[in-house]
Amino acid sequence: MEGSENLESSLLTQPWASVCFGESTFIAKACFRDTGYVLLVSDLSSVWCERAEIDVVGKRSKELNKRLTAHASSFLNRLSNLMCPLLEGRESDATSFSCQQTPSKLTIHVKSDLSGLPFYWDFHCSAAAVEMISRHLLRPLIRMSLALRCQLQELASLLVQKDAEIEDYRESGAALSRGRLRTEPFQEESFLKKFVDERLPQLCGAGDGQAFTDTLQPLYTAVARQEARAVQKRPHSGDAESPELASSHQLAGEDSLNVQHSQQEKVEPPSDLSQSLGATATPSSPAQRARVPVSKSKRKKAKGLFG
Repeated sequence: MEGSENLESSLLTQPWASVCFGESTFIAKACFRDTGYVLLVSDLSSVWCERAEIDVVGKRSKELNKRLTAHASSFLNRLSNLMCPLLEGRESDATSFSCQQTPSKLTIHVKSDLSGLPFYWDFHCSAAAVEMISRHLLRPLIRMSLALRCQLQELASLLVQKDAEIEDYRESGAALSRGRLRTEPFQEESFLKKFVDERLPQLCGAGDGQAFTDTLQPLYTAVARQEARAVQKRPHSGDAESPELASSHQLAGEDSLNVQHSQQEKVEPPSDLSQSLGATATPSSPAQRARVPVSKSKRKKAKGLFG
């Protein structure tokens, strides 16, 4: 049981990756240990999962590879060496993947070699539990959206300050040496309208396999670490609320706080999120804001992209 809990905790902090099994595209994450493995796969319509302990691995390996004699840990190590490069975007010509899927079951066939002999493996994934889907997809995505909204608010505020600084330079007689560098003042409403009209259709048509790009994977990992820490801090006594209920209460409380903060003041993301979002997500200090030249004309205070 303890090994299974360690696998689940390690799986949570693994980022999702775009993978291809045969001609089908999925997002997947996996965790391999000496005690077994956990594999989570989704096509954004269904989510499948398999947990396999070391005894299951040993039994299945004997059924599929009668000519190979090795300890189950050797097969686990081989599976890790086959799957991890695939999840990192490094495919091998020596290994082939194919799959058969239904809404309730996904079977992934793997064909490779081990010690010069053919090596076969089948991942038997069944429909994932609702709590697992919420833990690995729903809650992280909601928190990622809140973190990205915070970043956008900070960037919009910074653009308004930059426009005020540039205007002050112009009123002082400064001129651009290269006219092509001239920019128009940032207008939040027109920016959002152009984004929705032009960029959003392109993003929505990018394909389900592009749900987690390379730039979003570190953010997902940072959010997942926050979730893992929250799980470790939850009480395990008989009177305590269940992990599912506690997670729902915690998420509701965080969403309420984020909404209130976004209306009253700038939201400062947790330290892990700040590192993933980059330096632009960190609010400027009062001293820094004081040094920004302010235009003589009265300007409208920025409300934030989603304010």
